[in-house]
Amino acid sequence: MTADEALYDDLAGVVDLFDGLSTRELERALEELAFKQGRDADADALAAAVDGAVSDYYLATATHEDGEDDVELVVPGPVAFPSLPENAEDLPHILDVDDRTVDESAVTEATLSRLREDADAAVETGDEGRLRHLLDVTYDVELWASADVDVSSVRSRLESELDE
Repeated sequence: MTADEALYDDLAGVVDLFDGLSTRELERALEELAFKQGRDADADALAAAVDGAVSDYYLATATHEDGEDDVELVVPGPVAFPSLPENAEDLPHILDVDDRTVDESAVTEATLSRLREDADAAVETGDEGRLRHLLDVTYDVELWASADVDVSSVRSRLESELDE
């Protein structure tokens, strides 16, 4: 496991404590966590870590109706094995985040849509590393999704591209 993978699993664990967080709420949680651990928080590094976790499917995104506003939330994604970093269990007591229920079907649909788009982009660029990663994601998505999903067409396209 790489350092990024461990970090991304920790991000998924923090998000999992709340069922879903906006990107700003997650960054705030990470700032609080750094403070509790006696470290300085680098806002740019935190934002880059969240972006990387989303890009690699450790975090999934979906729009959530929050009163009159729509908010994009991050939730544990199909690749994640959520883990809690030291002192993370205190975060729900520190942060003022309203209880929310995340629509799992909306998260699944958004993730499937993004997977198809990412597969198209990877095929277009011929990025072998990205193609292999997305191929792995296709298997993870089928296990992660709350509904029965079929990504065999995406998988076949990725496999065909890798075989060429």
